[in-house]
Parts: sequence; structure tokens; C-alpha cells
Amino acid sequence: MRIEKCNDCIKIFDCVDFDIKKILECGQIFRFCIDDLGEYVVNSQDKIAHIKQGNPTLIFTKDVDYFYNFFDLNTNYDKLVKKINQPIIKKAIEYGRGIRILKQPLVEVIYSFVISANNNIKRIQKIIERLCQSYGKKIDGFYAFPTLSQLKNISQSQYNNIGAGYRGDYLYKLSQQLSENFLDKLNELDTTSARKELIKLSGVGPKVADCILLFGMNRFDVFPVDTWIEKVYKNMFNEDLKNRDKISKFLVNYFGDLSGLCQQYLFYYKRENA
Repeated sequence: MRIEKCNDCIKIFDCVDFDIKKILECGQIFRFCIDDLGEYVVNSQDKIAHIKQGNPTLIFTKDVDYFYNFFDLNTNYDKLVKKINQPIIKKAIEYGRGIRILKQPLVEVIYSFVISANNNIKRIQKIIERLCQSYGKKIDGFYAFPTLSQLKNISQSQYNNIGAGYRGDYLYKLSQQLSENFLDKLNELDTTSARKELIKLSGVGPKVADCILLFGMNRFDVFPVDTWIEKVYKNMFNEDLKNRDKISKFLVNYFGDLSGLCQQYLFYYKRENA
């Protein structure tokens, strides 16, 4: 894969390890849509990118460096895939090749995945969009994700007004718990310690904590477990284990330091072929 940066565009040639549909539809991000031209539009913080898949794939944006990092284009995914030596995952890798783990802003990921708990994709996206429209800054026709200081000024009733439901209570309490100091310290911790700190936050259980670690902190040594991964585990190991924490620990031990990437391949493959 070869990459060129221009003033307002990133060009990706031979895109074996960059498939925008798979990247955006594998469960790691919610602020995206498909425009009238059939191209993907991605929002992150106060930034926007339009992506046209092809050879080359084109990422149009004013914030080239930001989205170069956002799509983790410095990482050679071909080398990562070759390090995964488990034959049991080969078919899922072949199917999901092109997925990349995004480097998303931590606050946005924390709020998004608290909203995502026991929720469906369309409703998650609508709640997040209403949050941005109501409390984020309007920029060039779209709304930025609210900053941490803006989030702290939202009342519980205002969270309810955007359709957050019972999660409104979680989100309000979460905004009181989070601070720049907390986030800085969190990034300094090892994965196990960071997970424990995240679970102390309102609305954050083990699965949401693992999603935050993987999608907001780029920690690959976690394995988020939901209904789809429960099914994957049962099919792969012929064991109907209902304890998700035990499944997660087993799979991290099994797949090692690239567990998070393996999870995305397996999750995407299972959900798309259900």
C-alpha cells in the first residue's frame, strides 16, 4: 500500500489494507454516513473527511494530518496480519482484510460507547447526532462533537431531551467524573489498570471499557465481548460459556497482543454472515 499526502487530500494506492466500508461498519465508530454520491463522510471532533474508495482511494479533507493519524496510516497492517499465526481466524481475516483500528478522540469514544450499551446502531447514531447538533459548534454545515467543557454544562434533563433515555443519568454523571487530568493519567496506565479506572465511570462496564481501550486508546491487548463474540467463541471452541469476562480473558490469552484486531475481524465476519 502506497500513500501520498496533498494539501487537501490523502491518496491511497493498492488498498488491500484500507477498505472504508469495512473500517466504518465494523462497530468501532458511529459518526459517519453515506452521501448522495455514495461516498462515505466521517466526522471526528470538529473535523470532516469525504472518502471515495478506488485505486487510488481518496480522502478529501482540510485536516490531512489529523485524518492520516485517525486512519492509522503509519501502521503497516500487512505486517500485523502476518503476525497472527492462528489458523482458526484465517477465514475471518480474509473476509475482513481492509479493516483498520481507528485512532479516535478519547472523550468522543467514551460518550459514544456509553450511549451504545444495549442499543442499536441507528438509535446510537441519532442520539450522538442530536448531542452534537444541540451542544456542539456548527462548522461548515456539520456539528462538532461537544468539548469536555461543553459536556459538563449539559444537565440531566437536557440529556433526556436528546433521547438518551436511562443513559441520560449515566451521561450526566460521566460529565462530572471526567477531566483532562483524569484522561492524561488514564493514558499513562497499563491496560489492566486503565480498564479498572474506566469501569469506575458511570455507564461503563467491562465490554464498554474494552471498546474504549481499543477504539479510543489504541490498546490492542483487549477483546470486547458482545452477543456476536459469544457466538464466535461457542463456534470456535464448542463451549457455551455465558461469562463474558471469562471469554474476554481467554481470547486475549489465545490471540495475544493483537487481540483487538482479531476481535474486529471475527466480529465483522460473524455479523456480516449471520
